[in-house]
Amino acid sequence: MKRKVLPRPFDVGVLSLTALLAACGGGGDGGPVAGGAPAAPQAVARACAMDAFANVQIPGATLTAVTAVDAGSYRPPGGQNLTNLPAFCRIDAKAAPTSQSNINFQLWVPEGGAWNGKLVTTGNGGYSPALSYSDMAYAMRQGYAVIGGDTGHQTEDMLWGVNNPEKILDWGSRSINSITVAGKQLLVDLRAQPAQRAYYLGCSTGGHQGFAEAQRYPDDFDGIIAGAPGNNRTALNIEFLWRFRSNRPDNDNATQYLNSAKLQLLTSEAVTACDALDGVTDGVIDDPRQCTTARFNPDLLLCAGADAPNCLTADQLNAAKKIYQGPRNSRTQAQLYPGWPVGSESGWSSYLGNTEPVRADFWRYWTFDNPQWNWWTFDFDRDVSYAYAKIAPLVDQTSTDLSRFKASGGKMIVYHGWNDAVVSTYDSINYYDKVRTAQGSQAAMDEFYKLLLVPGMGHCSGGPGATTLRGDGSTVPNEPTRDLLFALDRWVEQGVAPDDMVASRVASGTVQRTRPLCPYPKQAVYAGAGNANEAGSFTCQ
Repeated sequence: MKRKVLPRPFDVGVLSLTALLAACGGGGDGGPVAGGAPAAPQAVARACAMDAFANVQIPGATLTAVTAVDAGSYRPPGGQNLTNLPAFCRIDAKAAPTSQSNINFQLWVPEGGAWNGKLVTTGNGGYSPALSYSDMAYAMRQGYAVIGGDTGHQTEDMLWGVNNPEKILDWGSRSINSITVAGKQLLVDLRAQPAQRAYYLGCSTGGHQGFAEAQRYPDDFDGIIAGAPGNNRTALNIEFLWRFRSNRPDNDNATQYLNSAKLQLLTSEAVTACDALDGVTDGVIDDPRQCTTARFNPDLLLCAGADAPNCLTADQLNAAKKIYQGPRNSRTQAQLYPGWPVGSESGWSSYLGNTEPVRADFWRYWTFDNPQWNWWTFDFDRDVSYAYAKIAPLVDQTSTDLSRFKASGGKMIVYHGWNDAVVSTYDSINYYDKVRTAQGSQAAMDEFYKLLLVPGMGHCSGGPGATTLRGDGSTVPNEPTRDLLFALDRWVEQGVAPDDMVASRVASGTVQRTRPLCPYPKQAVYAGAGNANEAGSFTCQ
């Protein structure tokens, strides 16, 4: 709901008083300094109204609207209804780092003392232009000013990237920097003071964007929360193509070997075989790496005769093995992208594709510039090399050199669910290990980078485990041990690393289970006694 903007007495009064005091040679900071040189005029806060910003100019950005919003519920255009929000000023603007760029973004700033003096920029999902309004609301309820943008395009398809590398670069690497730099300045123009701290929050493509910031724009943020990061973007899309082809006969788009029921069978059998490896039977495989073929062997599910609900045909078994394995170079057999953890199978179906591979347009339009491109002709050697030369520089965020981010004092929390079937958890582990090698030691890594692997979590959220990592102030407390944003802020402000995080399983409005969320390479280990649903019965080892 928009609210009427009333005149604010300080807008004219403060200016007039400052001028009067200066004319009389008084006014403290507003008067002359030693040597007779006048002091710089103090910044003055603006009203939340478009006319109050008439003289504001932001390099590389254009202001389009300023709107005051009442406290309570708010439904942004095209978004879901958000509740329990403070009154805030919404500022709409466009960022244009190049002549071909058009990045729409919004800055929301809590009114008065509701603002904690800090800023959170939020990321996006997939290739969508939709702002992450729920993330913006989550951070603003904690008192933060928040920013969200559309990555530089306004349609749900991928045609906006056709013959337009600058727009692809905006989406893949640059937009968060552009809206954050402009948003910080707009925040100063509104409140007459800069944000004391700036953080980033995003998952999936949002995690990808967080990696872009740490690698390419290391001074933008004091801290970054990046969930399930799709930063290895070209390889990830190679996997989607591999998954599609692995589950079908050659050149047959209609026939699929594995369906949802057979994928659920695989997950159920895996959980039955490996659930208790951590000492607790709770329907969750805590560490799928321990669920080896000695404990869960898909070969044993091969049907003895005809296909049946409790077994896999030879074609179904072969398809599952290929997907577990992940894409390989057809000539060298080098791994192109990691395979999938045992226990994630029930989620594979969402990215098996229907009549074409998921993200086919990444290849059709962005890589090969061919609307008639045939995915069955993709060569997992030659075409991979071509893609890495053409498109990867625009969209991949895989540099392991985070030295500038660390040197600037930046802190990074990466979280990833073991049941994620969209972005492989193994990819986050591989990246972490490479950065650790570049840093030289675990101790050097622990100074600024924490990887939290969440048992039972799907893609960004959900799943059978303790997967709630945010407080709500009631069911889950808003405190650094229970909420990622509180944890990041404590790490930045007080130097206390998030080594004591506790994840919650919430159902029917109550917390039914808590577990320590141990920074990799440590894991939560059951003490062998005590309530297995309470985090206190586990230690990080």
